[in-house]
Amino acid sequence: MKYLLSLITLFVLLVACQQEQQVDPNAIPKDLKGKKEFLKNKKAELRQLTQLIKKTEGEIDALIPDDQKIRTLVTTTTVPVKDFERYVEIQAAVEADDMVAASSETGGRILRMNFKEGDNIRKGQLVAKLDLEQIDKQVAELQTSMTLAKDVFERQERLWKQNIGSELQYLEAKNNVERLEKTLETIEFQKTKANVYAPISGVVEMVMLKQGEMASPGMPIVQILNTNKVKVVADIPETYLGKVKSGQMVTIKFPALDKEIQAKISQLGRTIDPANRTFEAQINLPNGKGMYKPNLLASMLLNDFSAKGVPVIPVEMVQQEVSGKDYVYIKTAGEKGAVATKVFVETGENYNGEVIIKSGLTGGEEMILEGARGLAENQLIKVEG
Repeated sequence: MKYLLSLITLFVLLVACQQEQQVDPNAIPKDLKGKKEFLKNKKAELRQLTQLIKKTEGEIDALIPDDQKIRTLVTTTTVPVKDFERYVEIQAAVEADDMVAASSETGGRILRMNFKEGDNIRKGQLVAKLDLEQIDKQVAELQTSMTLAKDVFERQERLWKQNIGSELQYLEAKNNVERLEKTLETIEFQKTKANVYAPISGVVEMVMLKQGEMASPGMPIVQILNTNKVKVVADIPETYLGKVKSGQMVTIKFPALDKEIQAKISQLGRTIDPANRTFEAQINLPNGKGMYKPNLLASMLLNDFSAKGVPVIPVEMVQQEVSGKDYVYIKTAGEKGAVATKVFVETGENYNGEVIIKSGLTGGEEMILEGARGLAENQLIKVEG
């Protein structure tokens, strides 16, 4: 015990000498050669002192009983063997499955508009009524022409039966009546287009024309959005072409709604977009409550790698030597108790803070977690808790 105290005292004195020893500036030679030799000698003295301190530390450590030596406090966990899955997150958006414009088949001024933006509308409801006064005038003109044409035809028919006049005059009169009848029939049909009806049920998303404005044939008057059914559309990079199939289950996240659902891919695009090298994937969703709004941002989690029954550990537990080799510390039994043992590992795929161990660990080992960063090989440890 006295020897131990003496060694400790010597060690303290050596350390104190090393820390407090100061060089007298007047003792340093002025010439460069002398200064170099002086510093070289001091460096040698320092090296000898450092070696002596290290030797003394070893002697002191050897004299301390094992049960009194300081052990590093650590926490451990058993290396699990489990199924590993990696996902890639792809940006997507909600789109309406049906968005149709209600438009007029003829031209005219809008006399009445029955809906405004945001109104619910059913298929077949009257959207707008057009003023077809111009067509009414055309009908009146045609009816006048028809009266004259019929009178001429009847006269030519009577003359033809009396073998008076030419056959050509008779046929021309007859053709004129038939032509006017067809034209009148077409104009009468156009009059039925004064009413514009909703082609689908849904919500009036946008009103393009207001009451009093002129509508042209084919020009949209209102845009109707059917929100009962929507679809999530994502552009998937072509590198995942072989990993995506129609009917495959995927996870869809809606950040704005703080919602996550499982759904099947309904349809895959048949072509690759040359601009961004992606293909389209669609997921149809019911939307009876109107929760999913068109253009709502979403993300699709696509499983691009899976492994069954592999050792998986937290990725931050993997340390690296200067040589580039990866390693972890595990708890093993030494002659003087529990020690930290360095195990070199080969890592595989990683995702969400976990990494596959391809070699080095098989599962079931007691891996050191907290305290692993400051450990050395065969260092004595104590497991907390």
